[in-house]
Amino acid sequence: MAPPDHPKQQFSGEQSLTEPNIYVSLTYDPLDATAQMARVKSPQAGAVVLFAGTTRSHFSPSRPITHLSYTTYPSLALRTLLRLSTSILTSHSLTSIAITHRLGRVDIGEESILIAVSAPHRREAWRGGEEALERVKGEVEVWKEEWFEDGGVWRANRDGGVGVEVRRGSGSGSGGTKGSGGSGKGSGGSGARKGSDARKKELPEVGIRKRGTGEFSEGGLEF
Repeated sequence: MAPPDHPKQQFSGEQSLTEPNIYVSLTYDPLDATAQMARVKSPQAGAVVLFAGTTRSHFSPSRPITHLSYTTYPSLALRTLLRLSTSILTSHSLTSIAITHRLGRVDIGEESILIAVSAPHRREAWRGGEEALERVKGEVEVWKEEWFEDGGVWRANRDGGVGVEVRRGSGSGSGGTKGSGGSGKGSGGSGARKGSDARKKELPEVGIRKRGTGEFSEGGLEF
């Protein structure tokens, strides 16, 4: 599945789905950590864990980020968020869980996701929060566009090898793409690259967007 061809704001305010002790939502507005924690607090909960994912200034030392942008198919992403939240609530014996993902432009230092969980004990809360983050990145239909001074590139919404970029509209994934650590080092070595290549079919089609043109270039960026 690929990101929408022409990402734009699709709604105003906050779209959400709820079940008992579960709240999931999407919004283009700045996120409120205090409100998110309040959604999961309970007299039965002895621990509340909040994760806030923020935009950092660099994904590569040589190429500073100006901002990130997120896009999605809202109804599909909300259903996926609700499904995985229901699973995590049960498997970790949580009291409550709340997940909110921001869409659109997210500047450096701003939050793109808030995950709050509560549980009777801290161990369940820590583990439930961590699983929630990993599953959001791995399962929810949200795509991230990293913006630099000279343009942007679509990536799957997670770090590391699964974020390997491929040409938009090309099934081969050729064009000089390398793993994040460069050739022969870290996660960019040949062994890691084979694993990344095997996962390309799971990625959305991505490419390099030229700033101000709305067009995609032919080749892949190297990091």
